[in-house]
Amino acid sequence: MALLAEHTTLLAAIVVVLLSLVLGLFVRRVVLFRMASVATGTPTRADDVLVASLVRPTPLWFLLLGLHGALQIAELPPSMASLLKKVLQSVLILSVTVWGAKVAPRLLQVEFPSGTGATGVVRYATRIVIVAVGGLVLLGSLGVSVTPVLTTVGIGGLAVALGLQETLSNLFAGMQITLAENIRIGDFIRLESGQEGTVDDIHWRVTRIRTGANNIVLIPNSKLAQSIITNFNRPSRDLSVSVELGVHYKSDLEKVERVTREVGRSIMQKVQGGSPDFEPVVHFTTFADSGIKLSVTLRAQQVGDSAQIKHEFIKAITRAYAAEGIPIPSPISVVNVGQQ
Repeated sequence: MALLAEHTTLLAAIVVVLLSLVLGLFVRRVVLFRMASVATGTPTRADDVLVASLVRPTPLWFLLLGLHGALQIAELPPSMASLLKKVLQSVLILSVTVWGAKVAPRLLQVEFPSGTGATGVVRYATRIVIVAVGGLVLLGSLGVSVTPVLTTVGIGGLAVALGLQETLSNLFAGMQITLAENIRIGDFIRLESGQEGTVDDIHWRVTRIRTGANNIVLIPNSKLAQSIITNFNRPSRDLSVSVELGVHYKSDLEKVERVTREVGRSIMQKVQGGSPDFEPVVHFTTFADSGIKLSVTLRAQQVGDSAQIKHEFIKAITRAYAAEGIPIPSPISVVNVGQQ
């Protein structure tokens, strides 16, 4: 009878483990699949990322749950049962830590595509914090005192910090740039050195900028934090586009101003990237050697549109001036030899 009872207990433990595994596979294939379908129809992408991240660890977590239940059923020696429980608990903590370290940065990236959570340095720091917390929880579950470990890590951290001053300088500079939000992913910036491009990402050591030639410029965060930078996306993405022109001294300036404004309005309406509601500004600026100079101010929705707006405006204003009989003078110099 004792042998039969022992076999029955072992069989029940095996059945619990198998049922837990089958249930985990069912949840992954059916429940998570339906949850993914529902998440696809929501406006946010965070639920899509969260559901997709649960596909791989779900069977493992159900299996661990089943093994824990099997330990409650099986009649094992107390020492062996305690050891197996610690092993299962450790595996669970490790799996949850790895899952959290992977999914948390992705959630930040989809929720804040151009904000502080999207930068590489924040995602990197988030991953480190989750791994550190998971490690401390694991040590606590194994009966290891956390306080001496933290003290040792603190002393060792001081020694490491002395040897990694430049690396830590870039790390903290990257955090400062990210949290200040003066520069964000997707912003078009120009450095004091003349290099310009779109901010691709802010990593823990360098900031990556993609130039118009589709090249990547890597700038150490500490140097970027000390540089003079022009951000063309702050406080707003739209910007003024200035075009310098010249007309003959005998031109009717009232007519010149009227025709120039009409061409500017047309460009703002027709060219993609122009600001349709913006009223072009025309100012006569100076008496030059070859004619009267004027400045025309247009508006682009973003810095990438300014070149096309200039291109189309110059073509259109040349045609309009020719049709209206407004000459555009060539650069010339007149010498009055009769003047005493």
